[in-house]
Amino acid sequence: MSEIHNVDICLIGAGSGGLSVAAGAVQMGASVALFERGKMGGDCLNYGCVPSKALLAAGHAAAHYGHTSQFGVSGRAAEVDFAAVHDHVHGVIGGIAPHDSVERFEDLGVQVFQEGARFAGPREVIGENGTRARARRFVVATGSSPAVPPIPGLADVPFLTNETIFGLRERPDHLIVVGGGPIGLELAQAHRQLGAKVTVLEAMQIMGPDDRELVAVVRARLEAEGIEIHEGSKVVAVKSGAAGITVSCAYEDREFEVTGSHILVAAGRSPNLSSLDLDAAGIVHDRRGIEVDARLRTTNKRVFAVGDVAGKYQFTHIAGYHAGVVIRNILFRLPAKLNYDAVPWVTYTDPELANVGMSEAAAREVHGDAVRVVTASFEENDRARTERRTEGFVKAVVGPKGHILGAGIVGAQAGELIQPWILAISQKMKIGAMAQVIAPYPTLGEANKRAAGAYYTPSLFSPRTRKVVRLLAKLG
Repeated sequence: MSEIHNVDICLIGAGSGGLSVAAGAVQMGASVALFERGKMGGDCLNYGCVPSKALLAAGHAAAHYGHTSQFGVSGRAAEVDFAAVHDHVHGVIGGIAPHDSVERFEDLGVQVFQEGARFAGPREVIGENGTRARARRFVVATGSSPAVPPIPGLADVPFLTNETIFGLRERPDHLIVVGGGPIGLELAQAHRQLGAKVTVLEAMQIMGPDDRELVAVVRARLEAEGIEIHEGSKVVAVKSGAAGITVSCAYEDREFEVTGSHILVAAGRSPNLSSLDLDAAGIVHDRRGIEVDARLRTTNKRVFAVGDVAGKYQFTHIAGYHAGVVIRNILFRLPAKLNYDAVPWVTYTDPELANVGMSEAAAREVHGDAVRVVTASFEENDRARTERRTEGFVKAVVGPKGHILGAGIVGAQAGELIQPWILAISQKMKIGAMAQVIAPYPTLGEANKRAAGAYYTPSLFSPRTRKVVRLLAKLG
């Protein structure tokens, strides 16, 4: 019988959520054991946020060459060395990896076991190499993996996912992307800007959860760059032949085919649960993830779940948020609970699309005609004009008594511009707070202030206001 490691907290999974709990807990005095069979840093560092943004940066740099003439600057077209792009992406990963490494966490005092683990009971886990650990509390942070739909013939072709596409050292001639969500569209644009032909196949609408007005701006840019987008197109079969990989699709009452050199499956994600033996610990779960309460406790109150396995939002920043909730519950016995009122999400295409809070449609379902929508176009922003980046706009959703319910931004640096709205919603601020901000000139951030100010335009420049001004003028 192997030695049993007794600790305060035992974590399974070393992605962003697990590492945040581990680092925070051990530095606050708790003893921590961490199991991870794969790469430290999880999906975000190795296959998701970091490599995709590094690839997009390369694509955006290449695309910039096609737009310099508008500034009076001319130069030759970009020459893309795809192998060098590959090295750039992996160089970025390598630069961040030491922060998430086994060595760093062991130096912090975490016991790191480089093996997977499963539950052997309500209070014990066993590693793949026989390591046993018991803990006061457990945290499951195993993340998610690319969902592979049961498409006839797909298993017979060398399809790519976000876990394999960053290994390519040669540029695809024609990349077929199955899925029009953030992952699919970001990788579609990056490869198109780096010189590949790209076709996107989406069974419903691209960027489904996002505001349709905002999405239209992104779609227009992608199509202008030469990306073929087929919405409402269900993939019914895949096969390979001499010409490459052929995808058969059904659109309404007709069928069509697309043939390319590579196929990327970006059709959602599935929680990594199969090897955990959750039933042995009395943990209720289904294909969507682990059932948790508002404190992220599972049906076994000694076990918490964070990140993608806890369902609903599958974002790295949500995993980090979950980590804070769990630490307060475990270490300080505070009944900290989730609050998703101000959850932001960003698609990092160019232009970017960022959201926080309620959409216009969701807000109208709750508040009806009491909802007001205010906007400000980048075309009216002087900084955007100087940089020739005038596509896009800010859209704010305002509820009863001027409370900010949500905001969406499409345009350059939307992921940065959304942050004041996140603060406003999280602190339950009114639109007047944003309207009264002194924004430095010229900045893109002035668009936020302009949108907020538009809320007061109807009353500020109304006949009633003019009457008041004339009356006061008569008083001397």
